[in-house]
Amino acid sequence: MPTRTARTAWNGTLENGSGQVELTSSGLGTYEMSFPRRAADDAAGVTSPEELIAAAHSACFAMQLSAVIAEAGGTPIALDVKADVSLGPDPAGGFHLTGIALTVEGEVEGLDADGFAEAAAAAKAGCPVSKALTGVEITLDASLAS
Repeated sequence: MPTRTARTAWNGTLENGSGQVELTSSGLGTYEMSFPRRAADDAAGVTSPEELIAAAHSACFAMQLSAVIAEAGGTPIALDVKADVSLGPDPAGGFHLTGIALTVEGEVEGLDADGFAEAAAAAKAGCPVSKALTGVEITLDASLAS
């Protein structure tokens, strides 16, 4: 299996510095980041490790869920997945991820709401990014489109 690479260049202190994270393997772009924007409610056009983790988790979960749905005899038509990754103070000092909330709405043929919920739970457990983030509480809200 392939290895993917990202690169970060950082200048300055945590409080006053800034950096750029580059999606090296894909060459899709370089994105600005800073700790003040990371800790603010408004990202103001600047990314953060939490946003990148959210992107990775939502993408991984969507792929895993499409596979699990097919294994269960269903056909995934459309999956809309959102991952909210929260950062907060760590009682031991510094910061840590305080939680990840996965939300998925699916348009699926061949599975009812219970079958979809079971598939979503299995996908959450089987997604490689979920497995990598076992130290963080991950919640799941799964629903079929009406």
